Amino acid sequence: MEEDIDTRKINNSFLRDHSYATEADIISTVEFNHTGELLATGDKGGRVVIFQREQESKNQPHRRGEYNVYSTFQSHEPEFDYLKSLEIEEKINKIRWLPQQNAAYFLLSTNDKTVKLWKVSERDKRPEGYNLKDEDGRFRDPSMITMLRVPVLRPMDLMVEATPRRVFANAHTYHINSISVNSDYETYMSADDLRINLWNFEITNQSFNIVDIKPANMEELTEVITAAEFHPNHCNTFVYSSSKGTIRLCDMRASALCDQHSKFFEEPEDPSNRSFFSEIISSISDVKFSHSGRYIMTRDYLTVKVWDLNMENRPIETYQVHDYLRSKLCSLYENDCIFDKFECVWNGSDSVIMTGSYNNFFRMFDRNTKRDVTLEASRENSKPRAILKPRKVCVGGKRRKDEISVDSLDFSKKILHTAWHPSENIIAVAATNNLYIFQDKVN
Repeated sequence: MEEDIDTRKINNSFLRDHSYATEADIISTVEFNHTGELLATGDKGGRVVIFQREQESKNQPHRRGEYNVYSTFQSHEPEFDYLKSLEIEEKINKIRWLPQQNAAYFLLSTNDKTVKLWKVSERDKRPEGYNLKDEDGRFRDPSMITMLRVPVLRPMDLMVEATPRRVFANAHTYHINSISVNSDYETYMSADDLRINLWNFEITNQSFNIVDIKPANMEELTEVITAAEFHPNHCNTFVYSSSKGTIRLCDMRASALCDQHSKFFEEPEDPSNRSFFSEIISSISDVKFSHSGRYIMTRDYLTVKVWDLNMENRPIETYQVHDYLRSKLCSLYENDCIFDKFECVWNGSDSVIMTGSYNNFFRMFDRNTKRDVTLEASRENSKPRAILKPRKVCVGGKRRKDEISVDSLDFSKKILHTAWHPSENIIAVAATNNLYIFQDKVN
């Protein structure tokens, strides 16, 4: 990111476009892999679409950076729980990539109940000349086989295959809201409203319960788990956030069941701001470790906060995402928008953070210069190599020509899911059923 964040020039390539959007097309998660060469999206219809970055060619150097569809597959199907008479949606809640170990790629995807490990691999050769079956797969009559054939590999058109390698099911009573791969790459965790389970990648039929906040009497339930993530470097440490606006850091070395946290992060509420909506808007919708592992970032309804792991009593930075909505909480409560769960992401160097808002706006905050910018992901400015202009929301009084009034914001257009390339200034923004990719202007 350049020094002057307000004059950022950004290219974008516009990827997914339906003139009519069905509910199933709404993107529900976006995730770059560890190199940034691949970008995966999951949607409400249970599909995973993987985009691959174009390699740079000598005659078209500017094409480097464009992402094109690499593979599409159906990850989850709708199910029905007959014991509880509940429909289980196919919607993909989260996708997490595993670091690449060989030519194939591996990713985890989850809906409300079941986590699946997928292998995505390329095939450009096929074997021919089987002894026991014909080329079309039918078995040959053994009495007709008079000579031994040596199978050979023949080239074929490139095929990208996605195959489910593991299915981790039947471990969650409540809806899974988070999955996180551990830094040992042998285990991962899945979190629902009341419990967090630890899994080994090789074992599908049992998991280890590491957090359980379910009270003996459900009427005494005061908070639920909203998000959880492993530390990027220490395989024994993880955090989880709650609907009460608190964050707990746990150490698995201390005890097998991490009901006793080792650190507890909470900011005392300002009594002057207390209102009927205080509890709802203080609920944390996302928690993310910085790449360095030194900080954690949390998103609640109105703010993004950055916490230092060594200071529990208050965040070191607080950024107002859309403070102009404070006066609109009553109508946001009536149309259920106040329960929207916005995510937040770090850039590769932990110097800039990004999160979404309404009206297809997304916000960036530069932690060094303390500058911030509001940008819009919309069909109008989605021409390739168009430059994004910063947007401003006017709260009352006179409205300038390039400002938008807070009363004319469209609350049905919201950016909940975003992702940042691990090493470059390339971002992916999901706006309902469209995926936008923006990048810093090259040369």
